[in-house]
Amino acid sequence: MILIDGRKHDMDVTDFQNLDQVFVKVMEDGALSDRVVTDVYVNEKPFSEIYPHQAEDIDLRDVQSVDIRTLGVGEVAVEITRELYKVVSLMGEGASRVAELFRNADDAEALETYQDLLDVTRDFISMVSVLRGEFALKDHKEFLEASDQLSGLFSEMTDVLANEDWILLADLLEYEFLPAVNRWKKVVALLREDVRTSGKA
Repeated sequence: MILIDGRKHDMDVTDFQNLDQVFVKVMEDGALSDRVVTDVYVNEKPFSEIYPHQAEDIDLRDVQSVDIRTLGVGEVAVEITRELYKVVSLMGEGASRVAELFRNADDAEALETYQDLLDVTRDFISMVSVLRGEFALKDHKEFLEASDQLSGLFSEMTDVLANEDWILLADLLEYEFLPAVNRWKKVVALLREDVRTSGKA
């Protein structure tokens, strides 16, 4: 028996040799279009791959049921926007921490933490861009302004970093980067609303 979100699917486990074939067939049938798989249960026990393509090694001779559970892409996107809101707070805390380290002349740790902050910020912007491309129907003025502000700050901080002016970098982080990051809370809230009203949530 093959279940998708609690509904019996018109396929039988005995028609397949391994679990991977079940997944491929379910995808081909379009049963998972606009869905994200969250859990898989084999014989009512949770299954997740320990190594890539492990599903190919799961022989179905002793399998009575495969239960695939999913969420809509829009539901997942709403959850991601909730996580993005937390990331904004972490970016703010990170900026304060880096500024404090520079002011305490702990330059090595400050630079390492600063690099982590830049990586998180780039990933954050990238995820926001993906979500906007997929769901957002509006070009919010707040998004464009927040993006421009952060982009300008990145350029300025890169120049300051090249000159190794750690105190100026600390000032930029505390007095300009931190307020710029806090603007993104409103942008994320607007994005979440766009996702909810896109018809995909």
